[in-house]
Amino acid sequence: MNFFESQDVARRNTRFLMFLFFLAVLSLVLLTNLLVLVMINYGDTGAVMREQLNYSWQLFGAVSLGVVTLIGVASLIRLQTLKRGGSVIAEMMDGILLVDAGDDYNKQKLLNCVAEMAIASSIPVPPVYLIQDPAINAFAAGYSSGDAVIGITTGAIENLNREQLQGVIAHEFSHILNGDMRLNIRLIGVLHGILVLALAGRMILYSGNRRSRNKDGGGLLALGIGLLVIGYIGRFFGNLIKAAVSRQREYLADASAVQFTRNADGIADALKRIGGYETGSIVANPESEELSHAFFSQGVNFMLGNLFATHPDLEDRIQRIEPRWSGKFLAETVPEPQGGDGGQDHVMGFASQGVKVDPEVLVSQVGNPDVGHLLLARQLIKMIPAKFREAANEPYSSRALVYLMLLDGDEEVRKVQLDHLRDTADLSVFDSLEALLACRSDLKREMCLPILELSMPTLRQLTFKQYQLFMSNIRVLIEADNRISLSEWCLQKYISKHLKEVFEKAHGEPKYRNMGKLKAHCAVLLSMLAYCDRKSRIEPMEAFSLGSAELGVPIALLEKSQLSFNKLDAALDTLAVLHPLKKPKLLKACIKTIAADGIVSVAEAELVRTVADSLDCPIPPISA
Repeated sequence: MNFFESQDVARRNTRFLMFLFFLAVLSLVLLTNLLVLVMINYGDTGAVMREQLNYSWQLFGAVSLGVVTLIGVASLIRLQTLKRGGSVIAEMMDGILLVDAGDDYNKQKLLNCVAEMAIASSIPVPPVYLIQDPAINAFAAGYSSGDAVIGITTGAIENLNREQLQGVIAHEFSHILNGDMRLNIRLIGVLHGILVLALAGRMILYSGNRRSRNKDGGGLLALGIGLLVIGYIGRFFGNLIKAAVSRQREYLADASAVQFTRNADGIADALKRIGGYETGSIVANPESEELSHAFFSQGVNFMLGNLFATHPDLEDRIQRIEPRWSGKFLAETVPEPQGGDGGQDHVMGFASQGVKVDPEVLVSQVGNPDVGHLLLARQLIKMIPAKFREAANEPYSSRALVYLMLLDGDEEVRKVQLDHLRDTADLSVFDSLEALLACRSDLKREMCLPILELSMPTLRQLTFKQYQLFMSNIRVLIEADNRISLSEWCLQKYISKHLKEVFEKAHGEPKYRNMGKLKAHCAVLLSMLAYCDRKSRIEPMEAFSLGSAELGVPIALLEKSQLSFNKLDAALDTLAVLHPLKKPKLLKACIKTIAADGIVSVAEAELVRTVADSLDCPIPPISA
């Protein structure tokens, strides 16, 4: 199953979840009406109630509306709370943001694994939250790659070696790339709504106890007990829904982790270590049941065992990865494997000449990185000067680093830019920029995208006011010379997309299945790509024709005067909500247009990956 199919399956699972939710709510409505009917006819206050009303369709409608409203409002409130992104869920689990590893080897090992996986996947590096718990477990949470976080227990980083930890992180990145996180959040919201009847029953029961000496106290107690029972029946079926939706996704994530790392031993040994570890993977946190379906391994003990289990048995998962497994778990941590970080693969972006590309291959790699991309990511990080890597992890210097990328080559324009920043930027940010200016010549264009990916966890910690000022300054720096270059647009588009997901909750849902309805946007996109950064001898019309032929819808090359980067942004924003199974054609058309001669330069590779990222189709680093 490729990236686009996985995204589609996640959407279909969401529809299946909504159907199950509807059935669960319908059952709760019927049970609550039955409770009211019993109360009217047999309750302590039944005689009084019978005098005042007869059970009718009007009463049935009122009770049903009340139940549906209660469940719906509770679900919506919970989902609105979770809309702030993965950090809310990590903090719910008492996670502590891991900003700097210091001298702690285990923490540094974790941060390195996450950074390498993110750059290999071509998504922003997610913030890492450390959960103080001896269990071996982890989770990914968020609505999208832009607001995703990784949560991991101290037990995991202390009891897994680097190879095993890499397998666990690869598993979680699969959930990020396949769209499972959004489904997980919806599960939390839906199940909270179902459980709210039990909470209402508990409140009424408490009220009834306080009024038990009154003549109405018995009726309230009966109503409270009834709602409590109905609520827990809802919880029973809710846990069944959670188990049904999530188990199969765990097998897929395991398989994706093996493909990503090309190392079945890593994730298999991590699972074996959980099986041989006394504490296992059960997380001792009151919120862990609500999040049980998002963990790497079973995080909660359920009374009915496998019936409610959100994850397949450890033995089953291990045997699928390692068919000849002996059945023995690992009682101790396996020592770190010896050897370097991998071969010295040729890294696109650090090469002076372009490389040949095959659009079919690039599209097949979307959301589907392999061990080669992982090695490339490791080399990319190493090749970035330490000064820039350190700056990317600091709240002031990370902003200064972005400003440094936008400083113009012309001295007069650069002076205008620096004067503006001196007046508007935070003093500490400007001081950091001045310190980085001495290293400006070391900042190569091909480093920019990996540096931005490394900077995202830090930039996501800005306040909303700091975010607004940061984006405003970026616009001013870009417009200082009265023109927008391709590299400036790529930088602004990348930052804008991923920070909007955090600060403005900009999460698009697939809306369009018919490419024909989006012809105008396709024409703008391919026309801009045909004109942009053309260094080959191929004419824009030829490049455009190659791309448009892939789409299968009739569009014409627009004149330059009809185009602008604002129109390109609008086109990409609309095309980003195209149905997942329609995106491969569009992405292939973009690649064929940009790389019409079959070769991409550094600038073109940056453009390919930025356009793909804007369409929520992350292309891994391009290599020879």
